[in-house]
Amino acid sequence: MQKVGFFRSIHIKFVLIYVLLIMIAMQIIGVYFVGKLEDQLVENFQNGIKGRLPLLEYNIKEEFNKDRAGEEIPSLEEEVRHLLYDFSATDISEVRIINNRSVVIGTSEPSNQGIVGQKSTDIMVKRSLSGEHLDKIYYDEDTKGRIWVLASPISANGEVIGSIFLVAKIETVFEQLEEINNIFITGTVIAMFITALLGILLARMITKPISDMKRQATAMAKGNFSRKVRVYGNDEIGQLAHSFNHLTKRLQEAQATTEGERRKLSSVLSFMTDGVIATDRKGKVIVINERAAEMLNVSRETVLLQPITELLDLQEEYSFEDLQAEQDSILLDYSTRDNHFILRANMSIIQRETGFVNGLIVVLHDVTEQEKLDAERREFVSNVSHELRTPLTTMRSYLEALSDGAIEDKELGPRFLGVTQNETERMIRLVNDLLDLSKMDSRNFTINPGWVDFVTFFNHIIDRFEMSKERNVHFKRLLPKHSIFVEIDEDKLTQVIDNIISNALKYSPEGGTITFRVKEFEGEIEVSISDQGIGIPKENLEKVFERFYRVDRARTRQLGGTGLGLAIAKEIIGVHGGAIWAKSQEGKGTTICFTLPYDPVQEDDWL
Repeated sequence: MQKVGFFRSIHIKFVLIYVLLIMIAMQIIGVYFVGKLEDQLVENFQNGIKGRLPLLEYNIKEEFNKDRAGEEIPSLEEEVRHLLYDFSATDISEVRIINNRSVVIGTSEPSNQGIVGQKSTDIMVKRSLSGEHLDKIYYDEDTKGRIWVLASPISANGEVIGSIFLVAKIETVFEQLEEINNIFITGTVIAMFITALLGILLARMITKPISDMKRQATAMAKGNFSRKVRVYGNDEIGQLAHSFNHLTKRLQEAQATTEGERRKLSSVLSFMTDGVIATDRKGKVIVINERAAEMLNVSRETVLLQPITELLDLQEEYSFEDLQAEQDSILLDYSTRDNHFILRANMSIIQRETGFVNGLIVVLHDVTEQEKLDAERREFVSNVSHELRTPLTTMRSYLEALSDGAIEDKELGPRFLGVTQNETERMIRLVNDLLDLSKMDSRNFTINPGWVDFVTFFNHIIDRFEMSKERNVHFKRLLPKHSIFVEIDEDKLTQVIDNIISNALKYSPEGGTITFRVKEFEGEIEVSISDQGIGIPKENLEKVFERFYRVDRARTRQLGGTGLGLAIAKEIIGVHGGAIWAKSQEGKGTTICFTLPYDPVQEDDWL
């Protein structure tokens, strides 16, 4: 799991939020407190000075109303100067008295006595002479501090007779405020430090159980469900820890159940004889069992997430949606020139209860043998029909000729009857061969083996053909001089050898030679019959033992063959526990070989 950054940690976030909330609260309180304090201090400062103005105003009025006709009475300017001198204070910079003609008649500032007698141009003075009380706080560039300027009218008998212009040093009030602010900031810093420590402790109390649950979740992601989260209390986080532990237990049980089901499914898929492929909702392979990988000759790791249409080589004919809608099975022909391989694919969609399609299940069946058997069956029926129809057609033609009067002809009648008899015997042989094959296919075919001297047995069969042969063909025997006893069914093996020798005689040229051999090997004897006929092409050698297969159909049919002799021979030799095969060269002849089990030790015990 990725490590959480320092500033992304919930622990730090909690502390920061807690500290910020306290800081904001203290700032709001500080701003409100300082603002109110500032207003109160300024108001107290102004009220303190304004409280002294009535007395000054009264004294000024008295001086304005005095009769100054005598020589010993001081002038108005002198009296005003003495009054202002008594009014002066440390917080008051200057006090000016202006008459109703805007002429300055006195100032408390000793260094500024030059303005006495001059006319004042201050706008506040002019407005105060009209009866307005004005005050304002300024920043004095000379003193680098704030001053409070007051202009108050002096009224007598309802008329304004003058104005008091006062300048006070209010900067001391703001200096007191700054000291209070510094004290407040220091207290705030101390409070924030204590708050941060408490926040860390509180955050730790809250985040420690969460950290434990995070570690447990990490362990669960790795498959470890044995751990439990420690419960620190019975509050909401404690209840969450209890729920988390209960969830862990349920997940452990669910994982055990899922793992058991997964193993069962994996075992079923592994041992299935059919291939199984599962896809997601986009048609990409997510599961493929070993059998399907073998059928498609692919690696399970390389085909995961590959589109199913590409895996089955159907992208040109079907889309994934077409496969979902396909109701019938699809035949997949992967046959090559040397190997036939056909699969049948059955589709089944994976669907939720809501109807949403999650994917597709494809089941592959190997139907190569089934299709081959179906093809052989169709060919077998076709061949049997053809083989039966040919003699029947011939017989019908000759019988019609005989019924039309050919039977009265002493030369044609017997000949036509002979052809009809030959065709009848040919059909009888075909039906007998078909019955033999039917018994073999039904697995009810049994043999009655007995111990036979094969050399003597083989010589008797050769003698019979040699005495009854009608063509000029020589027999050459390369047989052992001693007895070889094998356990065989004489009748069945006579049928095999008769078929092979009959075929050799049919295809041997005039004056040709048929060679008979018997060789002894460890555990078996090998019997071979060779002719000097036209031979069989190499590509047809493996097919001569198939039913109704003929290299030269026209000549075989002309010679009366059924095309089943070697197929019957193969079945009989197989029941005896041997094998049969053909060797041939075109233009030089064909050799049919078969083996039979042979054990000299058992032969000695039997003798």
